[in-house]
Amino acid sequence: MIKNITAITASSYLGMFFLGVAASLIGAAARNIGLSPYQIGLMITAQNIGFMLAVLVSGALADNYAKSKILFTGSMILAISFFVFYLTKHFMLNLIIMAFIGIGIGTYEGVTDAMLLEIHPKRESLHINVNHFFVTLGSIIITLYLIFLQMEWRAAITQSAIVVLILALIYSQISLAKRKSAAESYLQRLRVLTREKIVVVLFIATIIVVGCEAATIGILTTFLMDLRGFDQISSKIGLITFLVGMASGRLLIGFFTPKRQITNLILALFGFSIIIFSGLYFLDLGAFTSGAVFLAGLSMSAILPLMLTLAGLLFKKMAGTVLGTIKVAIP
Repeated sequence: MIKNITAITASSYLGMFFLGVAASLIGAAARNIGLSPYQIGLMITAQNIGFMLAVLVSGALADNYAKSKILFTGSMILAISFFVFYLTKHFMLNLIIMAFIGIGIGTYEGVTDAMLLEIHPKRESLHINVNHFFVTLGSIIITLYLIFLQMEWRAAITQSAIVVLILALIYSQISLAKRKSAAESYLQRLRVLTREKIVVVLFIATIIVVGCEAATIGILTTFLMDLRGFDQISSKIGLITFLVGMASGRLLIGFFTPKRQITNLILALFGFSIIIFSGLYFLDLGAFTSGAVFLAGLSMSAILPLMLTLAGLLFKKMAGTVLGTIKVAIP
């Protein structure tokens, strides 16, 4: 059995890496697969529905059941879904498979942060920021893999399936120290959370932050080409620059944020991001556009991980439930 904290932490990071890979899969491989815009929309919707269901259920289960077993189940679902995705051209079948991919990655999102809060009681902010850094890293790698290296997309997904299957075997061997289960039922915990204004505020803030991140990732290359004079290659480099800014911020801010400053830093980053994004989208910055793109990623980078850390610290006894509830806002 695996009891080493470093190994367990690494397994969490690897799971979130594949969350990033799966979340960016359709955006990166749509042209290779031959999907129409209409089909892309349906695929992303199916993935988000699966994600929402999984993050809510797995987060609630994480407060009462072994997190490693939940992660094993999610990994098996994701590995099988990767293996069979687009083996056949039947769109409706692949739409269902995409929903199961959403369930797999939703399990990672619903459980890994709660697990890190449990095994790292003194460095929560650092590990949750690094955990979400690996989501961004997964998005960067799959984008580079499929755009710049022109790797055949089906091979990339098969390789991912093999690694996720190995990850499932690792989760099956993890043994965490037993902790006291939440005494209240799920509905009782949910009633407590719905009466807490901070949970409502964090839920709404998550919609805003993730919406801004997702929208920027979705439109940035087109925006840079149509309105800022970038070409095909430089616009894609711009997207990578944004993602690198996000990745850098999650690492740096995670390392240097003390617990007592989390709330102040969240507010400061919100203010900074408003200024940077306004400048990026409404001013023609010329040669400074690429710098603004990097700062936009940097400014937005740590807001979500810090909000999740804050929620976990405020509701330690039901961290899985509160994080799962807030993360429903992500899709």
